[in-house]
Amino acid sequence: MKTFSIAIHGGAGTLVKGMMTAELEAQYRNDLKAALNKGYAVLNKGGSAIDAVEVAVQVLEDSPLFNAGKGSVFTATESHEMDASIMDGKTLNAGAVSLISGIKNPVSLARDVMEKSEHVFLAGEGAMQFAKELNYTLENEAYFYDEFRHKQWLEIKDTDRFQLDHATKKDSKFGTVGAVACDKDGNIAAATSTGGMTNKKWGRVGDSPMVGSGNYANNKTCAISCTGSGEFFIRGVVAYDVACLMEHKNMSLQAASDEVIHKRILEIGGDGGLIAVDVKGNIAMPFNTEGMYRASKNSEGEEDISIYK
Repeated sequence: MKTFSIAIHGGAGTLVKGMMTAELEAQYRNDLKAALNKGYAVLNKGGSAIDAVEVAVQVLEDSPLFNAGKGSVFTATESHEMDASIMDGKTLNAGAVSLISGIKNPVSLARDVMEKSEHVFLAGEGAMQFAKELNYTLENEAYFYDEFRHKQWLEIKDTDRFQLDHATKKDSKFGTVGAVACDKDGNIAAATSTGGMTNKKWGRVGDSPMVGSGNYANNKTCAISCTGSGEFFIRGVVAYDVACLMEHKNMSLQAASDEVIHKRILEIGGDGGLIAVDVKGNIAMPFNTEGMYRASKNSEGEEDISIYK
């Protein structure tokens, strides 16, 4: 039987050891473990990689600790705008949504775009219209209200500053969430979800919902979910860049991931990390920041839940 595996992340950034209370660190680890176990259980029962990444990301979206779903940051207008994407490495089918609000699990709406529309990417009012046609329940603003996130926003509201979670040296909540998986049939998939950046304006969209930038899956090479300074990940087409190095330079998953995160993205001024898996179940989780919330598990019995370097 082939090795099957899953990896998840909850954002990368200035995570300095000792800056976080032991209690909060335990909460992060618990939520990472819950998401990891939920996704792994799907794979263990012979389920598909696409199902595994969706359920794992849902758990992270439901946690107020991460900048996705329930824990999404506030925009300049004190609202929430969420983005998500999902991709199936077997078929290259993908679905993405951007600038949506009131949706509890954006990753599931992204999957519905992939499976129930003729399109790949829906945004704003149109995406919301699509959700309503599928009878999605819209949560009220109170569901997404988080005191920590609100304080983050109050510090910079009415200014032209915006804030990436991982760019402040504070005991902060971090960002974007994602999952990648390889199932028993050797198929791979990736999913990514985010609330974007605090105080963002003008309908700003980051790399998370962009196929090839923040999320990508192709059975020929790898499945990738990124987290970090989105503008740079878009310019570097980071997720596809890793796949490209594997396909055209015959690099291993680890070597290609390291090349992109430790060299190429740094050269253009970006920072962050990614999680990756290939069809053999190999996992790579490089990052060039102080830390990245991450976890992985495979059918060989190897499990890892980490925050710092």
